[in-house]
Amino acid sequence: MTYELHPEAEAELSNAALHYAKQASKGIALAFLAEFERVAEVLESNQQLGTKSKAGLRVYPFRRFPYSIVYREAASGPYIYAVAHQRQEPGYWLTRV
Repeated sequence: MTYELHPEAEAELSNAALHYAKQASKGIALAFLAEFERVAEVLESNQQLGTKSKAGLRVYPFRRFPYSIVYREAASGPYIYAVAHQRQEPGYWLTRV
């Protein structure tokens, strides 16, 4: 199993990493990307871990950063619709479904 990223989720991931690199350090940006990969691997192993949300999606939070992965379960692995900052407007990613 492997995950797949919606193009806008991929952009969110890149933008967040660039933000951390500029505002904090390259090490923090790499830690953010490592946390994303850790969460994605957890979800590949058990897609039902995330909290059920709107439109049949699930949300699973990062441990160390104020972000969550918004995804839908799929036979091939989780399809990630958003790498959402937890202080953004809730459900903004619903237009991607």
